Amino acid sequence: MHHPIIIQGGMGVAVSNWRLARAVSRMGELGVVSGTALAVILARRLQEGDLEGDMRRALAHFPIRGIAERVIETHYIPGGKEPAAPFRPIAMPTQQPGSALTELTVAANFVEVFLAKEGHDGKVGINLLEKIQLPTLPSLFGAMLAGVDYVLVGAGIPRTIPGTLDRLAAGEPAEFKIDVEGALPGEEFMSRFDPAAICGGPPPQLRRPYFLAIVSSATLALTLAKKSNGRVDGFVIEGDIAGGHNAPPRGPLQLSAAGEPIYGPRDVPDLQKFRELGLPFWLAGAYARPEKLTEALGLGATGIQVGTVFAFCDESGIDPTIKARVIAASRAGQATVFTNPVASPTGFPFKVFQQAQSVSDADCYAARERICDLGYLRQPYRKSDGSMGYRCAGEPVEDYFCKGGKISDTAGRMCLCNGLVATAGLPQVRDGEMEPPLVTAGNDVSEVARMVRNGAERYSAADVVHYLRGVERKPAV
Repeated sequence: MHHPIIIQGGMGVAVSNWRLARAVSRMGELGVVSGTALAVILARRLQEGDLEGDMRRALAHFPIRGIAERVIETHYIPGGKEPAAPFRPIAMPTQQPGSALTELTVAANFVEVFLAKEGHDGKVGINLLEKIQLPTLPSLFGAMLAGVDYVLVGAGIPRTIPGTLDRLAAGEPAEFKIDVEGALPGEEFMSRFDPAAICGGPPPQLRRPYFLAIVSSATLALTLAKKSNGRVDGFVIEGDIAGGHNAPPRGPLQLSAAGEPIYGPRDVPDLQKFRELGLPFWLAGAYARPEKLTEALGLGATGIQVGTVFAFCDESGIDPTIKARVIAASRAGQATVFTNPVASPTGFPFKVFQQAQSVSDADCYAARERICDLGYLRQPYRKSDGSMGYRCAGEPVEDYFCKGGKISDTAGRMCLCNGLVATAGLPQVRDGEMEPPLVTAGNDVSEVARMVRNGAERYSAADVVHYLRGVERKPAV
């Protein structure tokens, strides 16, 4: 099998959208859509009026007509909602979601992958987070209905994803264990999905996509290769300077004088052990230079995964005003990131974009009214009666405490769900105020200005691919 050399990272919520993935895939590399909170994204795009008709065009190809019709009837607003009007809410993910949310999730993942694959024969992947387990099964099924070629999963230990892909491809019911805080020994809480139920009859036989696990250590890779419930096809080895969520340092957490987690020699992946596994692997985290691609290939890697420099190109889903701000900051040498040890409700370190002499996202969120109404990063926990409850360290402190959470866990937490959706230009409106964006990036944010050709103010996904391939780019006209 000939795998792509460059993987465009699956970033944020709708940052790695279908337009970006399609642009990269058309160039022969692997374009990847972010599968995070796509139900929210589809609902809001439809409520904004779907002015170019892309969502409805994709839904017209959705193989379960009743679902497509219900999604449009429920969420589509001809001409779009009033700018000052809030988006209509949708249900939050749970262990047993209602049919409306399940249908919307399946349809949303289909739409994103369908549009990314439209009009070319390149390969398209979808990126999911193991930490966000509740919508995973319908998300995978929707992506597979659209013919997704690769599934990439990180932020955890995705041992059950390979077998899940096998079962969904065969049209069989799938289930996996949900990580529930406080679960008793031997007690299991399961998420279940039956393709026949949503199809209203015998489901189609689907092609099983390649599965790539995003890992930070050879130990985890070895565990996945040997103990997963199905075939692992390769690994993306992501270092601590990559954007978004990072794996915590091995051993006790220690912070630098600036307040960032300290990573040491134990956190450097042993590439020899990866080579011994005999599976393809890609290196990620500050590899956005042609010489780094050459270096990776020399180390035995199949290629590299690159995220940050794609995040601020024309085709990505980030709001254009934010892109312009980051490009200007990179040109001025003022673009940096802070690895925040407490921002994410997941407990994983999370990188937040910083700009010299500007109000930080942390300051914005300290002043923000705490609210949790999307719920993708809620932590399932065992209630005293044995049932499953949900809490988020980013929700109102009193709510979290009443659910048995420690108040100390809430300090410094940000609402990643709402903040990342706002970054993609779909902020919720509350009492006339827009939800503030939350921008994540890797250490390569300082390299963003390199992508902009002389005489230009912005750049395209093609510019990034050409740069990484070492192709000389002509100045902009």
